[in-house]
Amino acid sequence: MLKEFKDFIMTGNVIDFAVAVIMAGAIGLVINGFVSDIVMPVIGHLTGGMSFDNLFHALDGGEYVTLADAEESGAAIVAYGRWINTIVNLITVGFVMFLIVKAYNNSKKKEEVAEAPAGPSETDLLTEIRDLLAK
Repeated sequence: MLKEFKDFIMTGNVIDFAVAVIMAGAIGLVINGFVSDIVMPVIGHLTGGMSFDNLFHALDGGEYVTLADAEESGAAIVAYGRWINTIVNLITVGFVMFLIVKAYNNSKKKEEVAEAPAGPSETDLLTEIRDLLAK
């Protein structure tokens, strides 16, 4: 049983999947930082200095200056600003993954074209066989 487990773990697919999961986590952190530190401040500036992180609605009807104040008081809140940040993050991650897959597919196409060896055609082979049979 231990040998079967070792064989399973050492297959290329499991190792490839593990590397993909680790890379996806790292890429996610980089993109999350990009969205929260670069994209959202620019969007906030373009919308008149509004911070999406601080957009919320308190369900208890109370007036709170910031989202942190509302959370601290224990009020039920709908933090739709965080949701907007998450949607922007999702779109950015999707776009980056699209670019990565597109670059990967383009590199594969170039390799496939370069690997095609130029050999005799079917007609050439049949002609050669006919000539050998004629001798």
